[in-house]
Amino acid sequence: MATSAEENEQQNQNPKTLNESINGENEIEIEEDEDYEEEEEEEVKPMSKESRLRAERDNLSALVNRLQKEKVSLRVHDLIIKGNTKTKDSVIEAEIEEILKKANSMQGLIQAAGIANARLRNLEIFESVDITLDAGPSELPGTTNVVISVVETKNPLTGDLGIYTKPEARSWSLEGSLKLKNLLGYADIWDGSVAYGWDQASEISAGIALPRFRGLKNPVTARAMLLSQDWLKFSSYKERMMGISLGLISTRNHNLAYNLTWRNLTDPTQMCSKAIRGQLGHSLLSALKYTFKIDMRDSPLRPTRGYAFASTSHIGGLSPDSRSLRFLRQDFDFRYAIPLGFCKSALNLGVSAGLIFPWGSGFRNMASPLPDRYYMGGHTSPVSTLAGTTTLLGFRTRGLGPSEQRRVIVEKPEGESTTDVPGRDIVGGDLAVTAFADLSFDLPLKLFRDAGIHGHIFACTGSLNKLTENEYKNLSFQKFKDSFRSSAGVGVIIPTKLLRVEVNYCYILKQLEHDHGKTGVQFSFSSPV
Repeated sequence: MATSAEENEQQNQNPKTLNESINGENEIEIEEDEDYEEEEEEEVKPMSKESRLRAERDNLSALVNRLQKEKVSLRVHDLIIKGNTKTKDSVIEAEIEEILKKANSMQGLIQAAGIANARLRNLEIFESVDITLDAGPSELPGTTNVVISVVETKNPLTGDLGIYTKPEARSWSLEGSLKLKNLLGYADIWDGSVAYGWDQASEISAGIALPRFRGLKNPVTARAMLLSQDWLKFSSYKERMMGISLGLISTRNHNLAYNLTWRNLTDPTQMCSKAIRGQLGHSLLSALKYTFKIDMRDSPLRPTRGYAFASTSHIGGLSPDSRSLRFLRQDFDFRYAIPLGFCKSALNLGVSAGLIFPWGSGFRNMASPLPDRYYMGGHTSPVSTLAGTTTLLGFRTRGLGPSEQRRVIVEKPEGESTTDVPGRDIVGGDLAVTAFADLSFDLPLKLFRDAGIHGHIFACTGSLNKLTENEYKNLSFQKFKDSFRSSAGVGVIIPTKLLRVEVNYCYILKQLEHDHGKTGVQFSFSSPV
């Protein structure tokens, strides 16, 4: 009896312990006090949903405050890649490993993860990219494992087809392209394109781009093309080109490419001017082209602040062949956008200049290659792109600059002599300078503002002169000053997903005798990006 009393006393003192120590061999029922049952229910009662959310919000706020106030040391221990069935791990690692492993804090790692995500998406081979930070090994405090989860594009083959118009040249073109992505698993993009112009140009080309091939830091690109351009309306010649282009360096600010092209100029009308007749036939273009570009504008389509600068150097004649075209060409472009603080208005200013000159023995008496000279005119907006020294609103394509009389054809029908004057050939220039000012502003209707439709007022001027074949001796400061043409106008810009439409009313302020400028409404269609 004494033993039983002691057992009952211990059971009342610690019922839970006894209950857990009971072996299944002895069936003993233990009646616990009601007060104890209520206490146990309170201990195991789960948190409410509101309490749990409040606790998580408090923890997140504490983490954010800590990240804002102090630097949290954290470094990457390992990269874990998931979801890539075709893409090589080395391709993904080459894009992101360096930038992620440079980060030594939580703040820096979050920023680096955002950049890495953008880089992977720019490869155009993933439908989605997710980067998460996981805890590193317990024996290595202050480390994290970066988990990259990707979903590869299900359909690697894409295509585009469209019809484009150039009202200033009165020409239409049908363009189509196909892209095959990630065929080899190196984020490679194979593409082929066909462009057929009713009046002017036709092109067939194919190329491959390898952004990260076997650890190379620079992308590898190659392209083969067959191009035909018809300039009979403007300069009395047709151009046929067949060649390849190799991309040697391609980064955000630098681009270096080598071009090897076999070119043939013909005149089926037999009416071209003397300057063009002297350059007809076959020639070889072996050239290096280097471009340095920096664009700090807030938008390439409608900049409201910032600046952009581009420098392009072109050297031709890197071949011992006697038919190799030897020339040096240098272009500079500068754009600057100034916000005015009302109606999203901004003043865009731009200056462009270019010079081409032959090199080699007797270069002073030589002419620069005809297709590589500067030609001015057209309706392309000088604001949205670094278009060089080619655009001058209000003038048609190749609508101004040095020109020569075409060959006069004399016919004698029925014994009478008649003379047909066929016009003039635009032969291009060696020194080109352009400048513009453009004031853009929102339109008063909210419907237009929401759609991105805006207006602008512009003024532009340009000069095109010949320097080769000893013509530089005849170019005085006064002649250079008098060679500037100018125009002004107002217009509306309508951006869409398919194309960018610009409707302008242009007024010709100054043009010379043989220029082709026209006051009136002009349309321009261009790519939306």
